[in-house]
Amino acid sequence: MPDEAETRDVERGIPSDDSPQRQRGTIPSFLFISFVLFMLTNNQNGENVTRSQYLDVLGMLNYELSNYTAWINGTESNFTLPEMDRTVLPLAEDFMNFGSRVDPQSASYYTNLTGSWRGDVLYHSLFDVLTDDADPLPWYQHALDYTAAANLTNGTELNATELEARLGTWKWERSESIAMSFGDRIIWNSTNASKISGDISYIHGKIDLWDPDTSDEFRLEIDGVHFVSNGTIYAFAQPSGSRGTDIRNIPSLVPSERINETARVVETELSSRLSKLKESIDSGAIEENQDDEGPKSKCSFQLYAQIQHNGVPQSLLQELEDEIDDPSGIFTIRPPEMKMKGVLMSADCGILYELPDIRGLKAHGLLRKITTYAGLSTIVYFALLSLHFRQTALSRSATGLSRVSRYPILIQSLIDAISFIGHITLAILADGRTSVSVLAPAVLSCILFIYEAQFAILIGQIQAPEDVPPPPPRRLANPSPPTAPGATSDAATATQNTLAQNILPTTTVTPPIQPQQPTLFRSLYDHFRSDPSARLWAFMSFFLLVVFRIIIALSLPIVFIGALYSSIWIVQIYRAVRRGRTSGLTAEYLFGTTFCRLFFVLYFFGCPKNILDIDPRRWVYAVAFFILLQVVVILLQEHFGPTFFLPKGVGTVQTYDYHPAMPLPDAESPEQSLGDCAICMDAILVDPALRQRPDEKNDGHGLVRRTGGLFVQSARKSYSLAPCHHLF
Repeated sequence: MPDEAETRDVERGIPSDDSPQRQRGTIPSFLFISFVLFMLTNNQNGENVTRSQYLDVLGMLNYELSNYTAWINGTESNFTLPEMDRTVLPLAEDFMNFGSRVDPQSASYYTNLTGSWRGDVLYHSLFDVLTDDADPLPWYQHALDYTAAANLTNGTELNATELEARLGTWKWERSESIAMSFGDRIIWNSTNASKISGDISYIHGKIDLWDPDTSDEFRLEIDGVHFVSNGTIYAFAQPSGSRGTDIRNIPSLVPSERINETARVVETELSSRLSKLKESIDSGAIEENQDDEGPKSKCSFQLYAQIQHNGVPQSLLQELEDEIDDPSGIFTIRPPEMKMKGVLMSADCGILYELPDIRGLKAHGLLRKITTYAGLSTIVYFALLSLHFRQTALSRSATGLSRVSRYPILIQSLIDAISFIGHITLAILADGRTSVSVLAPAVLSCILFIYEAQFAILIGQIQAPEDVPPPPPRRLANPSPPTAPGATSDAATATQNTLAQNILPTTTVTPPIQPQQPTLFRSLYDHFRSDPSARLWAFMSFFLLVVFRIIIALSLPIVFIGALYSSIWIVQIYRAVRRGRTSGLTAEYLFGTTFCRLFFVLYFFGCPKNILDIDPRRWVYAVAFFILLQVVVILLQEHFGPTFFLPKGVGTVQTYDYHPAMPLPDAESPEQSLGDCAICMDAILVDPALRQRPDEKNDGHGLVRRTGGLFVQSARKSYSLAPCHHLF
């Protein structure tokens, strides 16, 4: 008879040490799922642009460059530089101060601004300022001159029709923050060495605006110049998806004394772009043309910004930047913070964004953040793997697997699949020094995904009979009516013949039928019907390859991820209520897995300085609270029952009692047993302490008095009565 500790272990789903286990190979599964997930990262949307189309574009750009070069040299040209708008700088100076040269012994500017910049913005509608009846703002007259020069106002009258067409569908007034990222490199051309001082660097990048209500994004492409000596930026910003900026017009933004030198820098940049395009065409590495619905707005912007100087001597700051570009291991000063003030304004749409305090992070700082994140996420995934292995070791028996819902495991596996794709993409985009560190959590997430999928398959195999309806009772064909007493023997003979035809095999020999070879699709269909593992892998592959791609195409990944996290443990709670049995999941696994999962969602949607520059979402804390509430409910179900939170009678589950009270054998019987075990055929003896005469009272040691005598009910559950009435 098993002891009490062993009995409790079996009930909790913990098998004994000698329980057989079937080892599953992970190499084929790893290769298969790695291939499936890799296919997700191989995005090949859009139609290929033919070589001839690219050659036409290349010829047109060469023609534009030749005209631009002729204009710079003062020869005959079809290019004309637009005149500088004299109303722009006075309005910009109302919000910022253009810098000047500083003493290099006491102060300095950053020479390389490559990196990411973030900050808040203040929206101003120039037309609302002009039509406001309140006291005019200090920059009222400058705004009036600026809009009048753009031919959008006549006095204070607004051409509303033209303005509405340019504004488009984007809600400009909702944007409260901005993110910029650009590359900054000093242009140097040996053919124009005497005409380029090296004080001008070319800037190319992007500006992202967000709608906090809808989480939509609006992107502007930046092209401009940065004057290193005084830290001033002049740039154009065009909506992404539009024709783009004609960079030949950049000299019209800068002061008149810097036009010629700026034009030489732009010429060098344009020549470099054409050379790269020609190399791509010759090598066949032609980028695909992504079909786009067009820009959300037609507003053209101009960016004027000023880098704030710091109190570090120029020599020390230059030493720091040289060490960042080419590390040698020397000690340098602590990097001073990069700050910027500026203004982003559109004359044709009457929009002005004030940029009061923009903070920057250089590329090396971003790479260090990525490395730190990769280290932390690797530790988290090691913890998740350890928790998973410990829980599967406790729930590897059929009893334990029947209590665990497979859907929380599937949800976690899908989260890990998305994590694998994200980390692989980040490793591709990151610099080579950090891509290796990001691969560590990517590999661990893929391994965890495989083990979780296998565990879910095993749970599904154990629980598969739950959803199978019982077979209908067998019915005999052509039943004959019962014969009356005294009827003739002909009726009985007919009944026997009918039964013989339906039950007894006939002696007629039929030739064997040659089975037809099933088709490939029929074989796959039969395989999916008979193999639960194949059905689960096919479903998950379809989900990852189709559904996940649709979600990305519809820009719904944040909503999808939030829904996945919010529903991790809900199905487990429902299964416990429906089956009337607790989950069997340990508190260590529940809390450990939950906190590790919340690390990622809180980092990306709660930390304002995450590596992806995702703005914090307030709803993420509600998601975290909801997940922890689910964990608390599961643990309370272990102590107070699966339906403790439901009204009485609502969650009552009719379950079969495998340990009912059994009638005691006759007191004079020579063998005091409940019967024979259906497996080993040994007698199930009654505990001698419970053997007593029927006229004795219940002593509280397992005897229950009912109608018909005394019944034994063992608290140690040393017997089990199956629904088929076999005793074990």
